[in-house]
Amino acid sequence: MNEFAFIFRNDFHPEAGYSPEQLQDIMKQWQTWMGGMAAKGQLANGGHRLGGDGKTVRPSAVVTNGPFAEIKEMITGIIVVKADTIDEATEIAKGCPILNAGGNVEIRDIVPMNAN
Repeated sequence: MNEFAFIFRNDFHPEAGYSPEQLQDIMKQWQTWMGGMAAKGQLANGGHRLGGDGKTVRPSAVVTNGPFAEIKEMITGIIVVKADTIDEATEIAKGCPILNAGGNVEIRDIVPMNAN
């Protein structure tokens, strides 16, 4: 079984507020999707939602504020899933709730540090 990172991205719109009911519905969608993966043994970790604060270190120790300084789309979270192939991981990603909100999922294979 291999591991794949799902990197969640969405347009960065701080002014786009959701009602409490909408937030509750969004959370339920995520819990259902991730719970299904966990029940099938496909979830390698619990996942992590990323906050909006951050810094980026560039060459020559130049530090900029915010992980999204030059982009309109920002990474909003990551999880690691278990699948035999990248095609299988892609099928799992097709159920991600972020797709209902105009976001996307990047699927990347994880290469163990001891691999040649």
